[in-house]
Amino acid sequence: MVPVAKVTDAFGARVLAARLGSDGIVTQLRGGGIDGLYPMGDVEVLVSAADLAMAREILLAEEVESAFDEMVEADDFHPEGRVRRAPMARWIVLSVVVGLVLFAYVNTVGYQAPAPERPPERSGAEEAG
Repeated sequence: MVPVAKVTDAFGARVLAARLGSDGIVTQLRGGGIDGLYPMGDVEVLVSAADLAMAREILLAEEVESAFDEMVEADDFHPEGRVRRAPMARWIVLSVVVGLVLFAYVNTVGYQAPAPERPPERSGAEEAG
């Protein structure tokens, strides 16, 4: 068995082993306390010498596919190469900010409580009678 990859954690090593196993390549994991209580350290993924070239090809294809998954679609770029943002997002943010400012203004400065109603004044003649 020869090493085909070195991974920093046991989970990543098991994912690689499963990917290679799905194509019929028998793997073995070594190092990093794979089955221990506290798995620590690098883990090597081993394959047979006969399957080494095929395993490297599969891992390279996976790496290339994952790189394309992370790229932003070509429609999202300006001709200058900058990422274009959705035009509606700016208007939504602007309208929320304006709404909050108006709400704060109305609740603090612009709100004037109505004057309390006074009971009608009684004249002196009504009290005597």
